[in-house]
Formats: sequence, C-alpha cells, structure tokens
Amino acid sequence: MASPANAASAANDLGHLPTWDLSDLYPGLESAELTRDLAAVAERAARLEQQGKGKIAGMSGDALAAVIAEYEALQDLIGRMYSFASLAYAGDMADPKVAGFYQNMQEKLNDVTTRLLFLTLELNRLEDAALEQKYAQSAKLAHYRPWLRDLRLFRDHQLDDELERLLHEKAVAGRAAWNRLFDETMAGLRFPWGKDQLTAEQVLHKLSDKDAATRRKAARILAKVFKQNVRLFALITNTLAKDKEVEDRWRKYPTPEAYRHLSNCVEPEVVNALTDAVTAAYPNLSHRYYKLKARWMGVKKLPWWDRNAPLPEDHDRAIGWDEARDIVLKAYGRFSPQLADLGRKFFDNAWIDAPARPGKASGAFAHPTVPSAHPYLLLNYQGRTRDVMTLAHELGHGVHQLLAAEQGPLMADTPLTLAETASVFGEQLTFRALLDAAGPERRKIMLASKVEDMLNTVVRQIAFFKFERQVHAARRQGELTPDRLGEIWMGVQKESLGPALKFDADYSTFWCYIPHFIHSPFYVYAYAFGDCLVNALYARYQDAEQGFQEKYFAMLKAGGTLRHKELLAPFGLDAADPAFWSKGLGVIEGFIDELEKLG
Repeated sequence: MASPANAASAANDLGHLPTWDLSDLYPGLESAELTRDLAAVAERAARLEQQGKGKIAGMSGDALAAVIAEYEALQDLIGRMYSFASLAYAGDMADPKVAGFYQNMQEKLNDVTTRLLFLTLELNRLEDAALEQKYAQSAKLAHYRPWLRDLRLFRDHQLDDELERLLHEKAVAGRAAWNRLFDETMAGLRFPWGKDQLTAEQVLHKLSDKDAATRRKAARILAKVFKQNVRLFALITNTLAKDKEVEDRWRKYPTPEAYRHLSNCVEPEVVNALTDAVTAAYPNLSHRYYKLKARWMGVKKLPWWDRNAPLPEDHDRAIGWDEARDIVLKAYGRFSPQLADLGRKFFDNAWIDAPARPGKASGAFAHPTVPSAHPYLLLNYQGRTRDVMTLAHELGHGVHQLLAAEQGPLMADTPLTLAETASVFGEQLTFRALLDAAGPERRKIMLASKVEDMLNTVVRQIAFFKFERQVHAARRQGELTPDRLGEIWMGVQKESLGPALKFDADYSTFWCYIPHFIHSPFYVYAYAFGDCLVNALYARYQDAEQGFQEKYFAMLKAGGTLRHKELLAPFGLDAADPAFWSKGLGVIEGFIDELEKLG
C-alpha cells in the first residue's frame, strides 16, 4: 500500500477526487431494502415460472407480451441488485467481506434467473410464422420485436432445456469463479517502489512518466511481478479457453469468436474486413509512427517501455479534477448544450469513483446499471492528459446509457460495436477542443498523443483480437505453457507495432493483465470498430451536415433496437463497405502525415 503521505500528496495535487455513492441502488450490503428485493424477486420469478413454463407457444400475443413485461420488470430489479454487488466489489476487491457478498449475490441471483430461463428457451422454439402471427395480434408484443429479433439469433445454438439449466446454474462455480480469481489476484498484486508497495495501475501509469529511468524501472518491476505470477494467469487463461471450446462445440459455433459476433449483431465478414484493413495498414500507421517517435527520442529503436513515453518537449503538467471536468464539459457543450447537461449530472451527483487506491479495480469503465437507476463511472484518475481523455471516454458511455435507458431493461443495451460510439466521440470532441486552443509546439505534442491513443485503440486492439484467435486455436491442441502464450503475444506485438520497437523477454508476460481476455473473450475488436466508425462520423460532422446533432442523439437513444446498418444509414455510412474502414484509418494516417511535416 502506498504511504499515507504520498497518497495525500497525490490527492492534494489533483484536488478533491470524487467517490461514488451506491445508496441510489441500496443503502448497504446488509440493508433491509436489499433483503426485501431479493425475497420479492425470488417469489415473482417462481410465480412467473409456474404461470408460463410450457405454455408460451399457446399464448395469445397480448398474453405473451404480459409475460415478457413481467420478465422485463424482474430483469430491472435483478440488474439493480447485481449492479450494486458488482460496483461494491469493483470499489474494493481486497475486502473479504465485500468479495463474499459479491459471490453470494451472484449465487442467489443465479438461482432466480434459472427459474426465468424457460421463457427465452421457449421463445426461441417458436416458428417464425407463429411469432409473426402473434405480432399481428398484439401491438404490445410488437414493442418487443427488436429484443426478440436479437434473442432469436441464438436459436441454432440452443441446447436441450436441462443442459441449458445445468450450464446456467454452474456458471457461478465455473467461468464466474475463474473471473473472480483473476480479479482478486490482479487487485492483490503489489509492486515494490522504494519504501512503497504500489498497485499494478499505479506502476503501469509510470510507463508514461517524463523520466526515462522511471519508465524503465516500472517496466522491469511489472515484468518481475508478472513473471512470479504467470503460471496462475496461464492456468486461468487455459481453463477459460478450454471451457469455451467445450461449450462452443456443444453449441456448434463455427469459430471461437462466433458467439461474440452474434451478441454484437455484426456479420463475421464485417469484422474480417476491419481486421484485414487494420492489418494491411500497420506499415502506414504504427510502423511509420514509431519510427518517427524513435527519431524524436534520439534512438534507432524505441525500447518497448517507451511506446507511450511523453515526447522530450512535452511538459505534461498534472491536471486537477475540477479542470478536467471543465475541459470535458466545455468540449461536450461546443457540440451540444444538451450533451454537456447530461454529462454534468455525473459530476453534480456522486456517480463517479475517481481516485486510484489499493484493492480497487484497475482501468476504467461505465456501468449502465438499470434504466430505473443511472450509470456509474469508475476511473483511476492520476492527472495526465490521457486521464482527461479517459474521463471524456467514460462520460460518453454514461451519457449514451442515460439516453438509451428509455428503451427499457431489455432493449437499452447496445451491442459492443456501437457501445463505443459515444465514448470515442466524446474523446474526439475533447481532443479537438484542446487542439484548437494549442500553439504550434503544443499541437505537435497533442497530435502525437492522439495518434498513440488511436493506435492503442485500433492497431493494438486488433492485435489483441488476433492474439485471442491464435490462443483459442492453439488451446484446442492442448494446454499452453506460459512460454507458449508469451511467444504468441510477442508475435502479434512485433507484427503490429513494427521494427522501430525493441522488445526483450520481459515483455512476454504482459498479456496476463488484460482483463478483456478473461471477462469478455473477443470483446476487443469493438474498440477498433468504434474508433473507425467515429472517425467516419466525425468527418460528417466536420462537413457541417445539416441536422447532424439530431441524428446523433437519435442514434444514441435507439439503444439496442436498431442494427449498425440502420443506425449509420442516416449518415450515409455503411460498415459493410470495405471503403468505410479505409476512411476511418485515413484519419489516423492524416495525423501522422501532419506530424511528419512538423518534424
């Protein structure tokens, strides 16, 4: 744990960093309200199962709509309890009481949702013609058409009811338990730094320190501790990959990433086109930029730990929390006062947990909770310009979640490929506002930082996606040693980042701290999808297309009711067109062109 003096000093430098108040969900872990709701949801789920199980096919349209409406209300209540437990856990994974509460809530809520499983299974067994007839009978049922459309994508991969029930019940002792092991292990790692013991988040932050010796020291310390724990991380990775392979085989998914494509409502050929376009662009993007950066840094090759190093002329000062808030809200307001007003809600209320602290989840996220409540943001704010961009990113998610909430619990969630739209757009708005106010020297620094962020979002995430593809393919032949995982990791990193970076064996374990590989296999391509999509969208905005703001808000409010083709059509964009990805990548290439001219 960092010394109290150092922690206080960091807090003073940044001003007051807010922490969230989860009492909008429940007053506490042992609150009467939570106990009451848990009992109520169990009783209502049992009643719905008794009334509806085995009867869905014979119901009229209105009767089926009433069952779905009750199911939706239960999902909101279940989601509220699960959100409370998961957010409490994210705030302090090191507290055994909180961790136990989180596990117990997962188990209790899993018992409830097992009773509700009948509905989705029986809905998927309906013939298309029979369902269309019910839609024709009932406007109330037709309201749920988008949810049913997406649910029924999985019809061909559904197993017998008893197998589905078994898999559902065992999840809390299977995948979820391995996820928890990863989270608690990562949160519990400590990295020696002088007299202090820092968290992974704090040491990773030092890889972008101004001082070269600090960056090198951080890299070596991270590598040492990761290596000491790499066998456990390899075991977790192998077990989850094998678990996925078994279930995929039973469900007859053609590829390891097929489930993710269906859940994202995106065609495999669209993702392949994105992957191929980014891979083909490696030489013109990452390879070219890092060669340029090596020259700026006065070396032939950049050590891997200097990939995100500030430029020599960059004197990135600490940006206090209040200033960061004002920067982001002002940028949002330049686009739309309504967008800024929605964003301000997060600051005016205790909806953000900003400080880095031991035991807290690493990284950043926006949790939508449920439509009857409001989203929460988790950050690990440490005052860098990149942290301001992270705030802009997560606030974009939060605003999107507020706007989509009107679609209700079943249709508010957006597929991952579109969920990154508002977040990356928020980053873009903030970056452009800062860039417009920058002088020539600062412009170069900001462009370089933005290029690096875009490379991290596009090139690096596609490299992560290719890493996962290779790992899951190789795991089908047998368990992978830590060394083999390291070889695959180093292969995709060298390919994607290029010859201007110098790697050594210490970097071979850095696959182990990426949580997406554990929690959400094949999630990562959504970042690249979102970044390229926003680049194309922003180009439309810059063209001053009439009504852009109205179309943008309509897209966010749609939640999960529309697919990417329908959402992008009003802007004249189509992600199925290979040229679409070239436009998005061309924005990054244009920034690098400008940097080359600036020298």
